[in-house]
Amino acid sequence: MNSTKKTIMGKTLLGKTLLSVTLSLSIALTGSLAVPAAKVEAASSSSTASSVIAMGQKFLGVDYKFGAKTGNTSSFDCSSLTQYIYKKNGITLPRSSLSQSKVGKYVSRSNLKAGDLIFSDTNRDGVINHVSIYMGNGKLLHTYRKGIGVTISTFAGSTWSKTYVTARRVI
Repeated sequence: MNSTKKTIMGKTLLGKTLLSVTLSLSIALTGSLAVPAAKVEAASSSSTASSVIAMGQKFLGVDYKFGAKTGNTSSFDCSSLTQYIYKKNGITLPRSSLSQSKVGKYVSRSNLKAGDLIFSDTNRDGVINHVSIYMGNGKLLHTYRKGIGVTISTFAGSTWSKTYVTARRVI
């Protein structure tokens, strides 16, 4: 039994040694064990999206005021809310929802990710007049009316879905 154990351990030791040498050569030839940039970027954007959403949720219930001043946290309109939250997360956005709809990268409705901005034409006059933050799982974070303030809404089947124009990824 003892000799069987030694043989098995010998093969295991040889396997570990070969693995170690292979890994060492791989590191020597490539220069690192770095994670590919795309994976780092994805992790970073996911983290930023989570921070944006968490910050937005801290303002749930804060009053809606059309034309709210930039940087004011006692009331928001839709675009001052997004501008404030994203700025606190290192992303500068213009002031109006129409202007915000022109920055970042276009993203299709079927490829929405948490942190994407969704733009609507609630007046149905062909002009974007509302912005909300896609939270994932079919939910939106936004503000749109006095008495409701900053809130979370369902996207599918809602006014926001019916008046959807486009979405942008700024993270």
